Amino acid sequence: MTVRILFVSTGDVCRAPMAVGCLRVLVQRARHAGAFEIDSAGTYEGASGQPPSLLAQEVAARRGYPIRDLRARRLEPADLARFDHALAMDRMQLASMRLIAPGPHTERPQMLLRYVPVPGLREIRDPFGGTTRDYERALDLIERGCAGLLEHLGKEAGLPGRDTPGDRQGRTTQLRVVHSRD
Repeated sequence: MTVRILFVSTGDVCRAPMAVGCLRVLVQRARHAGAFEIDSAGTYEGASGQPPSLLAQEVAARRGYPIRDLRARRLEPADLARFDHALAMDRMQLASMRLIAPGPHTERPQMLLRYVPVPGLREIRDPFGGTTRDYERALDLIERGCAGLLEHLGKEAGLPGRDTPGDRQGRTTQLRVVHSRD
């Protein structure tokens, strides 16, 4: 069984591709890279075909998440029926996703940060046009969201956790993963 995960941001050039890069690495570290399909899309079609922004590429690369190969694409209603988990970065994307979702799938879209219990924090701000630090802050939250998502999937399937190599500051993260493929 393949678990299909879709990350959605505005233009698919900052947050969503950083999330794809992060989750790819996390599932590879957990040795589940063959059972996830991980993709991204944007609610705004004006960036279709473009690579991730240069700052997104730089910040992600410094943390070991290669995203240079990704290209922006527009979110389609069929995506929301096809992907098991459709995760928005902010409320604007969530509303757009639910508006275009095919009938039985209107509740499938969720916020990525639903998997991180951070009081008062619900969305990941768009760093586009901002500073390197803005991108780093967004990626900090994306990392937490992706780790929480994997833990949730592991608990849902009742799988034992698997230790992964430490994160960029040498801490060890416990991940529980169902399946993975990218």
